[in-house]
Order: sequence, then C-alpha cells, then structure tokens
Amino acid sequence: MEFSWLELRDFRSYPELRIEPNPGVNVFVGANGAGKTNLLEAAGYLASLRSFRGAPDEALINDVAGAAVVRGEVHHLESTSLIELELPRSGRRRVRVNGQRPARSTDLLGHVRAVMFLPDDLDIVKRGPAHRRDFLDAVAVQLWPGAYLDQQEYERALRQRNTLLRQSGWDVDQPTLAVWDQRLSQAAGKLMVRRAGAAGVLRESIAETYASLSGGGTRVELHYESKWGGSLQGVAADTVATVLAQALEANRRADTERRVTTMGPHRDEPWFTVDDRDARTRASQGEQRTLALSLRLASHRAISEATGEKALLLLDDVFSELDMERANALAHMLPAAQTFITTARQEEVPVHGRTFFVEPGRIR
Repeated sequence: MEFSWLELRDFRSYPELRIEPNPGVNVFVGANGAGKTNLLEAAGYLASLRSFRGAPDEALINDVAGAAVVRGEVHHLESTSLIELELPRSGRRRVRVNGQRPARSTDLLGHVRAVMFLPDDLDIVKRGPAHRRDFLDAVAVQLWPGAYLDQQEYERALRQRNTLLRQSGWDVDQPTLAVWDQRLSQAAGKLMVRRAGAAGVLRESIAETYASLSGGGTRVELHYESKWGGSLQGVAADTVATVLAQALEANRRADTERRVTTMGPHRDEPWFTVDDRDARTRASQGEQRTLALSLRLASHRAISEATGEKALLLLDDVFSELDMERANALAHMLPAAQTFITTARQEEVPVHGRTFFVEPGRIR
C-alpha cells in the first residue's frame, strides 16, 4: 500500500499541509522541532488510531483549533481508498472511508498498515516488560485489526476491577467482583491469543533479520509464556479465559490486600535471548541495538506477508542513532515499500529518494 497524497489540517504544528510522496523513499529534512515527527505521527495514527508517542488525542490538535483533520488517498493492490479522520477537541473522533461513515471508527483499521522505526526502540529490549507487551500488541493490531477492540475491552475491564478493589478493599462485594473477573477473563483470552499469535509469527523473522544485520552466527529468540497460564501456543481463547478466571479466584486475597489486579496479561513478561542470554541484562549494547532493528524489520515482513501487500515504513531520526556499519546494513535491508524517513542531517541517511524540506508549519 502507499499514499498518493496526505493532508493535515490543524494537526500538531501544521495549520494546513498537503504532500504527494513518492511510492518509494521519501526523506524529510529539517531542524529539531521543525515538525518532522508530527508528519509521521499523523500517518501512523491512521494505521493504529493511536499516537506512537503515547499522546492523548487532544494533544494532537493545534492549540488555536477546535479539531484536527488527517486525510489521505491510499492505493492498495486492487483498490484505492479515501480515508478521512477528524479529532475534535470535545466529543468522539469522526471517520469516513470513501465518503461513508463506517459503523465504528475502528473500521478504519486495516486501510493503512505501518511499521515505525524509532530511536526509542531500544526500550523494547532494555526496559521493562510493558514495552515488550506494547510491541506485541501493536503488531497484533496491524495483523488483525480486531485486536484493537480486544485490547480496549481488556483495559476497560481491568480499570473497573481495579477501581472496585481500590474503593472497597476488604469490604469488596464478592458477587460484583465475580462479574468483573468474568469480563476480565473473557477479554484477556482474546487479547492473549492475538498477542501469542503475533509472537509466533515474529519468531522466525526476528532470527533471520538479526542474522542478516549481524552477519550470522548468533541465535536470537523471542519468548512469551504466561506465569499464570503457561504456554499459549495453540491454546484457544476460551481456555485462556477459564485458566485466568481460576487464577483470579485463587488470588482474591492478595488482590484485596494490594487493592490491585495481580494476575492477567498486563503482568506478563515477554523476553528476548541472545545465545541463551537475557537480552535485557546480558547482551551488549551493540547486540541490543541490532535486536531492536531486527524487531521492526521482522514486523514489516510478517505484516506484509500476512496481508499480501507492503506496509508503510516510518523511520523517525533512526540513522542518527546508528554507527556507519549498522546504518548501511539497515539501508541495505529496507524492503521495497513506501518509506518516510526523517533526519536533521541529510548526509547521515544512506538512502536516496525524494527529499522534502521541513520548516515550522510547512513542508516544501
């Protein structure tokens, strides 16, 4: 898939913007703070209905505006879609696909698929398990757009159960808690099957891309087993839900003492190993950075193979973080897909394409 044009209105720093990118590589050059990342954020929002920076929707709206708008024409293998998204300062976001309002804004998912490369990708390897959970969940949404609703439902059920525990403590109403246990378990079953599916799809690709980037000889593995549910490979959602419901019931005393839900996929800890060493604590800085790059390349391959068309590639100031050897290796391995690259120094990007110059509020 590829954008033939992309328009922004009152999105972040852009009062009005239209670009017509190349089908291949597009390099956006500008000083820090000029707005390069804002453009990638808009394109990424159409793919995920979330800011990759973790910003709330209201933060995406220009300070002087009442709403932000992102529009684009997307070419697929056998069709073209006009997608339009409006983020009002108050009220629900509004979506149109080919001029029609879908039943839900989440029906937009799947019209744009994108993989982000970020300088902070090293956090997926080095920091806590929440970063690895978020990574797997984001890949799941690109593979199966319905996973977005599963994740939202789980987050709602978890918030409600935690609120009940926090407000009630030892006096918690047991029948009400049982209701939330059931809802939480059902949502968790769907979420975890998707998350485990994403991990399964990625495993082989991560090993292959790491070998290509590093020159081979190193064994890299992605592990995901639930501490309360064990291995999830080939397990149905209903089975996961049953196991979690039993774990929640057995753990009610601890939950009421701590006033928080201590069991569930929000506590799972995916991890990576490099030659059987924990990548977070025992891999070198170079191994960690190579693994971080491998994760995104593997994600793009998995998503493109599953959907039958190349996902959009968004590289936000990535080359400035790499030494010459890794920069050239990444450039050599970039797939033939529409690619947006941002940089403050064009000479650091070993990839050629159409060049745009970014200044505050505009791109030329």
